[in-house]
Amino acid sequence: MATRKNKFRHAAKGGGLIVNQFVNVAYTRNRKDVGTLKAAIESAESVHAPNRARLYDLYHDLLTIDGHLSGILEKRTKAVANKTVMFVDAAGHKVEAMDGLISSERFMRLVEIIMDSLYWGCAAVEFDMAADFDFYELDKRHLRPEKRQIAKSQWDIEGVDVDTLPFCWLMGRPGDLGRLLQCSMYALYKRSGYGDFAQYVEIFGQPVRIVRYDAYDKQTESDLRRMLEESGGSLVMMLPKQADFQMLDGKSSNGNGELQQRLIDCCNREMSIAILGNTETTMSSSSSGYAQAAVHAGQQLEITKSDMRHVLNMLNSRFFLNVLAHYGYPVDGGRFVFEREQDLAQLKERLQMDLLLAAKVPIADDYWYETYGLPKPANYEELKKKAAGSKKEDGGGSDDGTGTGTDTPRKGGRKDALKAVSRFFAKAPAKGA
Repeated sequence: MATRKNKFRHAAKGGGLIVNQFVNVAYTRNRKDVGTLKAAIESAESVHAPNRARLYDLYHDLLTIDGHLSGILEKRTKAVANKTVMFVDAAGHKVEAMDGLISSERFMRLVEIIMDSLYWGCAAVEFDMAADFDFYELDKRHLRPEKRQIAKSQWDIEGVDVDTLPFCWLMGRPGDLGRLLQCSMYALYKRSGYGDFAQYVEIFGQPVRIVRYDAYDKQTESDLRRMLEESGGSLVMMLPKQADFQMLDGKSSNGNGELQQRLIDCCNREMSIAILGNTETTMSSSSSGYAQAAVHAGQQLEITKSDMRHVLNMLNSRFFLNVLAHYGYPVDGGRFVFEREQDLAQLKERLQMDLLLAAKVPIADDYWYETYGLPKPANYEELKKKAAGSKKEDGGGSDDGTGTGTDTPRKGGRKDALKAVSRFFAKAPAKGA
């Protein structure tokens, strides 16, 4: 620990930031197709000189243009970034001194970068130890997760060992090219489909004017051409009467452009499944209903839970906690956790089962506090003794300490309290109402 602390102090006193040594190159905007994708994957998967620069150029280009792809990535990220995070000490009590950090824009951005590492396969930040909590996002084209190196130029085969840069945090697993890899082919096909769709609309989306003239009457041809040019910009065809003209446009089988739309929708569905695990939470099919949508929402919830665990694993890593300690935050023995969110509709169903079980078997009081998110009083034991004493004075049943008591149905006590909770959930609106 002492060695790492000395490294951090040295970096804060004036060690050069690796981000300032980068040879920056703009993202390429040249034409990309499936052949480009194949070549980029081969370069990224090279055994001796893996380089992801071409693949990440393609990822960036697709995300910039494709609204559906960028939208589903943002939806998955916000499902985690919008959850409330807090820091607790070894005893499980909230550390309020960390609230300012957690509510800051930079901390939220760090959570988003952690999520980006799932989509791109890797990500990296460099912390500025000479300032308040802040960091620089490193260009992913310079990262070499297979060798745990950071290259100063995106085309360099070798780079600087990450372990010699104590303020750099490299995220990602070697060989993982990210979820965007599964989406790239569909995004490229979809782009071609939009091009075909636009051409279809350009040709058949407006009336076509066809004029026939005598091939030998040049004056009539000239007059007709001038008239057509001055009368609008729709498609014009001038044909000699002696010419035989036939347009095979496919309108008999694709009269309304449905073929191109089906290709686009198919690509969108595949990308939704690759990122969200379902389709119904982003686009509705003709056969969908409430039950199907509920199943798909449950599938997406499982992915969100997995993402939340991933984010917590990264935030609670020894590296990041060491960084926060050198910023002066009280992190010894503590950890980041997500604040529990309650689903009233789900709790209402669970309460019915819990009340039936409570009538059969003893259930500890802590179960009710933890399951239903109720704040436990600091003087809980004192209040419990007072409640037990008042029940004895009223002639009520005794409490054996199991958490259920032996109250009779005609008397008050815990059973009435559980009934009150039950009535509360009965009146509570369903989720999403």
